[in-house]
Amino acid sequence: MVRKAAQLLLFVGAILSIAQVNSLAQTVLTRHVREASRTGAPATGRLPANQVMQLDVVLPLRDSAGLKSFLKDIYDPTSFSYHRFLTVPEFTERFGPTQADYDAVVHFAIENGFEVVGGTRDGMEVQIKGPVSAVESAFHITLNTYKHPSESREFYGPDREPTTDLPFPLWHVSGLDNYSIPHPMYIKKSDYAKAHGIPEDKVVTHATTGSGPSASFLGSDMRAAYYGGTALTGAGQNLGLFEYLGTDLTDLDTYFTNVGQTNNVPITLLSTDGTSTSCTDNRAGGDCDDTEQTLDMTQAIGMAPGLASLVMYIGSTDTAIISAMTTHSPLPTTIGCSWGWTPADASTLDPYFEKMSAQGQNFFAASGDSSTWSASNEAWPADDANVVSVGGTDLTTASAGGPWKSETAWSDSGGGISPDSIPIPSWQQISGVINSSNKGSTTLRNGPDVSANANFTFYTCADQTACLANEYGGTSFATPMWAAYIALANQQAVAAGDKTLGFINPTIYAQNESGGALTSAYTTDFHDITSGTSGSYSATTGYDLVTGWGSPNGANLINALAPASQTPAFTLSASPTSVSVVVGNSGASTITTAVSGGFDSAIALTSSGAPTGVTVTFSPTSIAAPGSGTSTATLAVASSTAPGTYTITVTGTGDSITHTATISLTVTSAPVPAFTLAASPTSVSVAQGANGSSTITTTVSGGFDSAVALSASGQPTGVTATFSPTSIAAPGSGTSTLTLAVASTTATGTYTITVTGTGGGLTHTATVTLTVTAAVTGSYTLSVSPTSGYLDRGQSGYAVVTVKASGGFDSSVALSATGIPSGVTGSFSPTSVTGSGTSDFTLTVSDSAPTGTSTITITGTSGSTTKTTTLTFQVRR
Repeated sequence: MVRKAAQLLLFVGAILSIAQVNSLAQTVLTRHVREASRTGAPATGRLPANQVMQLDVVLPLRDSAGLKSFLKDIYDPTSFSYHRFLTVPEFTERFGPTQADYDAVVHFAIENGFEVVGGTRDGMEVQIKGPVSAVESAFHITLNTYKHPSESREFYGPDREPTTDLPFPLWHVSGLDNYSIPHPMYIKKSDYAKAHGIPEDKVVTHATTGSGPSASFLGSDMRAAYYGGTALTGAGQNLGLFEYLGTDLTDLDTYFTNVGQTNNVPITLLSTDGTSTSCTDNRAGGDCDDTEQTLDMTQAIGMAPGLASLVMYIGSTDTAIISAMTTHSPLPTTIGCSWGWTPADASTLDPYFEKMSAQGQNFFAASGDSSTWSASNEAWPADDANVVSVGGTDLTTASAGGPWKSETAWSDSGGGISPDSIPIPSWQQISGVINSSNKGSTTLRNGPDVSANANFTFYTCADQTACLANEYGGTSFATPMWAAYIALANQQAVAAGDKTLGFINPTIYAQNESGGALTSAYTTDFHDITSGTSGSYSATTGYDLVTGWGSPNGANLINALAPASQTPAFTLSASPTSVSVVVGNSGASTITTAVSGGFDSAIALTSSGAPTGVTVTFSPTSIAAPGSGTSTATLAVASSTAPGTYTITVTGTGDSITHTATISLTVTSAPVPAFTLAASPTSVSVAQGANGSSTITTTVSGGFDSAVALSASGQPTGVTATFSPTSIAAPGSGTSTLTLAVASTTATGTYTITVTGTGGGLTHTATVTLTVTAAVTGSYTLSVSPTSGYLDRGQSGYAVVTVKASGGFDSSVALSATGIPSGVTGSFSPTSVTGSGTSDFTLTVSDSAPTGTSTITITGTSGSTTKTTTLTFQVRR
């Protein structure tokens, strides 16, 4: 009786299976459908099913509430956890996805026909590539095309919010639409004039005191105006730039050559998702413009000319770019983004922005160049509560390369109240920040937070054409300036024995406003911009929605954020700290010194601890006064040096102060040429009169460079073994297909075929087990009824598996099943069927089995012939 009831449940489940699967589908936690798709004109078409797409699948934070509590503590100066930032692995273990969840998403992607092309668990993302048909199937959507409501083009996007059959929700799937095409936050003077209905020569500019051609401002002029010192250069600090397109570094070289300066900052162009790092053609197929990318670098390097590294993080999706920024080594602690776009959901990047804050990173975003924020004037990501929003000013300096003189609000500075309805953050709720003068919101995020020069006063080089003076402006210039300025502060903080600053907004708001009034430190630390208007808002005393708190006032703000050490000192570090060298070769490590507290002396470098046969040299042999700089330590290892690991101590001495750093040197023996030989599969079953195959793979190491000839032995009478190709060409890595042709007269049984590879004086073997089975006549089909159904925990039920013979087939068909979910057992009765017949496939669900839907594959095997059928099975409750 129980058996019959359970069987009924399976049949009922077959009828309701579609509804049940949909009810179990997991939603994605962010929005993906554009308002224009939801409420606008009907779809104009559909993406071709075979069009290949690349998506970025983002997993959610494991403990979002816990992370917010953690961030509150680490940015509270009274907390024991203040500025105790997490490393990348620590963040993953505490707040990132579990390994099991990450592996589940990878498996989900592969099972749905995608190729996994990137992503890491630390980055909380899986980058996948596949056809539109796979995208629509996996995420239960249709990808339509629509007429764009404000641009002369069509865009594509999903017709509904995506869902998956995963047992947990995803955070976001990037790449499902192209509604908003990112654009740089700069503007050309001619475009500005046209937009405002004035002649281009009437655009007011104060470009009369710059060091560049036509008195235009250089990045070094901004350093002189906003920092004004020489001690801090950004030494030891790593800066990142968020970019949607690659660049041509020749344009950067042209800039520095034309202005008579030298760039000493190492630059890395890092593709985060396979996007090209060059700037020849963009994703639309047109000419690539690297104006934004080059000006980002010139402004960052001009402000911090001694950075340890500047990395351009280049990608086509925002999540892929920012994911890399939160995991790359070395980790960029200060980041500039001069691009704007409108996401379908303004919270999309929040997990990454919060991760940056937890790891001591700071993200600066340009506030825009179209005046007051609105629904049609995109502000994002500058209105996100987890970034520092950078507005624009109009700067005058005292002279070329001289100090700050005066500053007003730039008339196109982006700012206002969040059009994305982002709630006001705690630090803007400090009494007095929002007031009747600045007309800010007490419920929504206000911006910008800070500002710097953005007028049409800069020298730019791009696209390998003539460079331009005083033609471009925008908050694109101000943003990398600020990112680099904070690199100076981070350098000072580290030199004083402290951590980098991390997210600065909680600090600067509290330092500038207290008890409903501006603090005495405010006008010391910032240039308070009190004149000028942009759109609906005007600059006013204190915080305003055009310039934020204003621009940095020299070293004063740095000293307020990172109090300098008062004792002359220097630090010494080696990078990398571990070097592995093969005997007879050389390795290197960069020795970096950074000074603080007024230290001003040359630092002599020496080494000790080198074993016999190892020579350590420095270039240069000392760091010139005032003592900040780098030297390359070269470790030359003679061929006679004994292999092993040695500690090399580097000593720096200057002004009676001595510091050391160590380099772990591992000396390894010269590699021995070798190769390996493997077969896959290692067991092959072939019916009489048929063929079977195995792939033979060779892998070389240690400089092996020779062809590898293949041969086989051990074949029984009637079996012929052939290889295609017959040998693996030099240097010896490759594959060959071993074909085993079995004659109809070959005796049935199991035989060991030995494959021998010979090359370079070496021989290796691998074996393939060949099972010869009797020839099968006729054929058969395999089916299951019902094809889908469900059971509850504690129940058993069965489905009927039918073998139907044809063409005189009368052999035994062995039955097996795969894909049975955890907590469920399955069995066949009988376990095999001869000729035509049936078998009951019984499923028993334990009391602890997890709920969910699985696809069970039932396989019938007869000799070398297999047939399969599937049963969709749900553990309901």
